[in-house]
Amino acid sequence: MARLPRRLRHGEEATLVEHLGELRARLIIALAAIAVAFVVTYTFHGHILHWLNRPLPDRLKKPTTFSPIEPFTTSIWVSLWAAFLLALPVVLWQVWSFLAPAFEEHRQRSIALVVGFATALGLGGIAFGYWVVLPPAMHFLTNYDSAHYNILVRARDYYRFVSFVLLGVALAFEVPVFVLALVRLRILTAAKLRSTWRMGVFAMTVVGVLLPGVDPVSTILSVIPLVVLYLLSIGLATFLEPRWRSDTGTEPLPE
Repeated sequence: MARLPRRLRHGEEATLVEHLGELRARLIIALAAIAVAFVVTYTFHGHILHWLNRPLPDRLKKPTTFSPIEPFTTSIWVSLWAAFLLALPVVLWQVWSFLAPAFEEHRQRSIALVVGFATALGLGGIAFGYWVVLPPAMHFLTNYDSAHYNILVRARDYYRFVSFVLLGVALAFEVPVFVLALVRLRILTAAKLRSTWRMGVFAMTVVGVLLPGVDPVSTILSVIPLVVLYLLSIGLATFLEPRWRSDTGTEPLPE
């Protein structure tokens, strides 16, 4: 049985064949993790579908299908996406293990912290989208002009919509990561962020309005955490920027 691929140290030399062999082994591990996760998610796909259906109004708890094959294909796709999310830590670890030797040891630790921070924000965004944004949004959308329409919800379209909403909210919650990355790359400075905080708050308000919470209550609830996260990113940038400058031995950019 072949050994698991060994992560190279920074500066360690390897031939092209060795790099390709490592890449092949890590791809096999990632695909195997997804396959194992798929067995788990398909076994419990009924629970996953029930969880996804909970934001729907009571009269629409079971989405509609319109072809003989659609129940099967929809369940398979939902199980596959759930499997990918379940196996994502293993997949990301394999990607990172392959790329890590290109970075110095102290950079590797910094990147690991950033990835952990981004993961926590993403999970918080998914939870916020599921419990705060989706229920009022689905109530509004499935009751809009109900006097004129026989409103049904197609399963395939509904699960695509839920995925879009949760992904959009999760990405919106990554605002501190994006802001800190711009500061780290010296495209922005903490002083500039502080002097233009009103513009940033306005931008976060626009993003919150564009999220799929279409009623006023969910829209306000979407805007508040985005503004808080943006202000948090300004504080983090103010705290971290001097340390980043001292590490690289550069002077801060003019305001």
